[in-house]
Amino acid sequence: MRHAWTLASLCFFLAITGCGGKAEIKEDRLTVGKVQGEIKVGMAASQVAEILGSPNIVTTDEKRREVWIYDKVSTDRVDISSSAYGGLIILGASSRDSSSSQRQRTLTIIIKYDEEKKVRDFAYNATQF
Repeated sequence: MRHAWTLASLCFFLAITGCGGKAEIKEDRLTVGKVQGEIKVGMAASQVAEILGSPNIVTTDEKRREVWIYDKVSTDRVDISSSAYGGLIILGASSRDSSSSQRQRTLTIIIKYDEEKKVRDFAYNATQF
């Protein structure tokens, strides 16, 4: 009798609980923090490429000095699902809820070089919506 009561209690507990969720956010390699913390005026172009990778656009200014532009767009999607299951034939219930949210971010970085291919100025703009 005691064993049956324990089993019934366990099934009841499983029937009213049993939620599980999963959330995953992938971090991008290129971030505002990386630009702020690691890019410095006077740095060589090769060092910038090592830190930030290859730029999306390479162009020149009016004095024919190189300008590198990094333009990144990322979308984070978070899917959350939860479930509740009935463990007894009497309860016999099962439900499943799920939802998701999406966030888009943009990051534009402009790095201007001098005639010796050293950083003379840089700027960035980040948005999130």
